Parts: sequence; C-alpha cells; structure tokens
Amino acid sequence: MPPTRLFALFALWLWAGSAAADPTFWANEFPKTDFSRSAVGGWGEIVSGGPGRDGIPALSAPAFRPAAGETRLSDREPVMVLDLGAGPARAYPIRYLTWHEIVNDTVAGRPVAVTFCPLCNSGLVFDRQVGGEVLDFGVTGKLRNSDMVMYDRQSESWWQQATGEGIVGRYTGTQLTQLPAWMQSWAAFRAAHPEGLVMDQPDWPRAYGRNPYVGYDGARRPFLYRGEDPPHGIPPLARVVRVGARAWPLSRLRDAGEIAEAGVVISWRAGQASALDSAAIGQGRDVGNIRVRDGAGRDLPHDVLFAFAFHAFWPEGTWMVD
Repeated sequence: MPPTRLFALFALWLWAGSAAADPTFWANEFPKTDFSRSAVGGWGEIVSGGPGRDGIPALSAPAFRPAAGETRLSDREPVMVLDLGAGPARAYPIRYLTWHEIVNDTVAGRPVAVTFCPLCNSGLVFDRQVGGEVLDFGVTGKLRNSDMVMYDRQSESWWQQATGEGIVGRYTGTQLTQLPAWMQSWAAFRAAHPEGLVMDQPDWPRAYGRNPYVGYDGARRPFLYRGEDPPHGIPPLARVVRVGARAWPLSRLRDAGEIAEAGVVISWRAGQASALDSAAIGQGRDVGNIRVRDGAGRDLPHDVLFAFAFHAFWPEGTWMVD
C-alpha cells in the first residue's frame, strides 16, 4: 500500500478513535432511533468510519440493462449475483457497491437489499420485509468490528451488515432473512446467464471501476479493528467462506477445488479479481469464484468475508481447517 494512503488511513483511525461513543450525540443524526434498546456490549464497540449518515449514499430502485449489451465491465470484475428463479438473474457490479454499499431493489416482487462492506469483503443479500413492513436501508457511517452498520429509514434502527441482526433501536434482536446470492466474475455471469440483467451505472460523480482501498486485503491489520486475530495462524485479512457458523479458509478451497462436508458442497474456480487489491478493480489478483450448494445442488446463503470478521461476529464458530 502506498505510504500516503497508509498515512491517510492512520490519520482517519486516530480521528475516528478519538470520537467518544455517545448516543446523545448520535441522536442528532438519528432522531427516531430508540437508543434505549441495544444488543451491543457497550457503545465503545461502535466507532465512526469517517462519513456521517448517508455520507456513503445507498441506492434505491436502480436501472438495469441486458448483460449482453454491457461493455464497461472487464471479464474478471466481481459482481453480486441474485437469481430468485422468477425472471432473469441480476448482477450488481462491485465497482458500484464499493461506493454505495447498499442497493435497495425489488426483484420479482420481492424487496431486497444488496449489501457490500469493503472493509470486511462481506457481500450479502437480505429480504427487506420484516414483520409485514418493507424497510429501506441506508449507511450510518458507523462501524462495529470494522463492519458497516446499516439503518432502516422507517424506524432508524441500526443493523449489523455481516450478520443481518438489528443491534440498536426498535428492531434490536430482529434477524433479517439472508437470500442465496454469490460473488462471481462478470465473464462467468454472462456465460451462465446470457439473458441476464446488470445494474446500470448510477448517476453519481464517483470513480466507478477504481478501488479506493488499494492494497487493503494485503494489509497486516484491518482498518479500525481492535479485536483478536483469528485462530490457527490464519491472517486477519485472509478470505474465508462462511456458511452459518462455520468458516472454510479460501486457501484450502483453492487447493482442493471442491470440498463436500458438513452438509454443503463448496467449489472454487479461478477467474475473479479481488476488488480490494489493485487500483483498477478488474486487475486485482485472482481470488476465484465460489459457489456453495447443498447435496441437492441448491444454492445456499453464505458469505466470503475476511477471517477477522468471522472471528469477531462468530467467536464460538467452527473453523473448517485441515
């Protein structure tokens, strides 16, 4: 990572770490949030990531175009794929999610939130329906264990992106339903879904296709993370595949090609660029395409996140190492 970028990150860490965790102050940004209800161990667990509320602008009702007509994406660029089986599969390019982190969409009549936290490499899709209410999600600008804290615009409850759990406010303790979705290279998506749709470029002044976190997944420590390192000598920023409360190191999957155990079948195929390596997202080193299915071949909800995030949010989780 360039020294200037390291200095900028360190300066931001000092600034964010010095800000006292204070619900009274946060109430200025979130006047509807019920801060008397919380599932966090202490307010010090939540820190500012730099931008305030909506400083990272979530998107809603994005436009789509046929995948066959999209020429701006390079073959190895990662996209989040959602295929609900009703209508064409949809691809949400990470080049857009890197700058917006949340996309509120409706697919085949189902309200969904497509989310990506660059600091944890966590890409998840949730059903936006909770107890009969459809929620719209935004970015609080806060982090917990370096993971994005989302909020819903209806109650202004806060939600942990990596787990889908309500952690502050009316929906504290409520669990969002995670849907089967996966990160895949653009070329692999086009080959599998020639009639698929891809999210069009948002109308925002952003350097889409550029990675603002150059070299991040090669760093020694995660940004704004103060917790323990993972066990088994696994580097904090190594990728793992999480299914429920189990995590498989990506290095093991890459070596094996396919692993079938604990009721799941996980496959690895080369061809997807890391979104958090080089300045151009499509030129990042190859981290491969992952699919997670059950014994009947059905796609399962999962995540490919950094090892430190799994350890932080599933401290009693099972590590599927050799």
